[in-house]
Amino acid sequence: MSRIAATFAALRAENRAALIPFVEAFDPDRATSLALLTGMAKHGADIIEIGVPFTDPMADGPTIQQAGRRALAAGATLRGVLALVREFRETNNHTPLVLMGYLNPILSYGVGSFTRDAAEAGVDGLIVVDLPTEEADLLIPAAAANGLDVIRLIAPTTSDERLPLVLAGSSGFVYYVSITGITGTRTASAEDLARDIPRIRRATSLPIAVGFGIRTPAQAAIVAQHADGAIVASALIDKLVATNAATVLDDITALSQAIRGAAKIPA
Repeated sequence: MSRIAATFAALRAENRAALIPFVEAFDPDRATSLALLTGMAKHGADIIEIGVPFTDPMADGPTIQQAGRRALAAGATLRGVLALVREFRETNNHTPLVLMGYLNPILSYGVGSFTRDAAEAGVDGLIVVDLPTEEADLLIPAAAANGLDVIRLIAPTTSDERLPLVLAGSSGFVYYVSITGITGTRTASAEDLARDIPRIRRATSLPIAVGFGIRTPAQAAIVAQHADGAIVASALIDKLVATNAATVLDDITALSQAIRGAAKIPA
């Protein structure tokens, strides 16, 4: 069983959702992002998403775009991100890590070489924002051969007819983009989630994690009532910019406590 599957199985037994925070690798520098990875795992993160900086992050809002620019200025590369994962794995072999980024750097690296090296480094899953559904075979076979989950994104505009096609070959969990638009701008309501999550559950047995726009413990708790995971990104980066890594970890603790206290609504 993969680390991602094992984590969701354990959380299911506890009847609670996962906290999935986001770190932009090398933002504002390598040492800080490594400290955040290590600290988040200790402060309640169940799975951690690592952003791979890219020059044209089309799905990202201003906060993550700026984080990516800082990271690139600090020397971030895809190989450097994998080295960061290797160092994290020297002290943590249990927290699942998911790389989130774009297709171009993977193609430049070479899909076969990248999936092999990512698995060897300790990566568990991949979210490739701009991987077209019709071209998913560019990545899924090589990822599967190396034990990597490929996590697909579902939007509110994804029709019932298209859901099976988008989810074909996916594993780990489903990333539900709960709003139309870019990251960090607004969040879905309880009514939105009550309508949309059951629709996705009818199409897949995979856990469903909700992202885009979750900023507060209260919002994370609402998501945790309906879904299997809450993904928090822009709010943490904003806090890092405004203060420091220590206060980001305080936020992780608060988010974790809110999710643990949320009473899940039966599916």
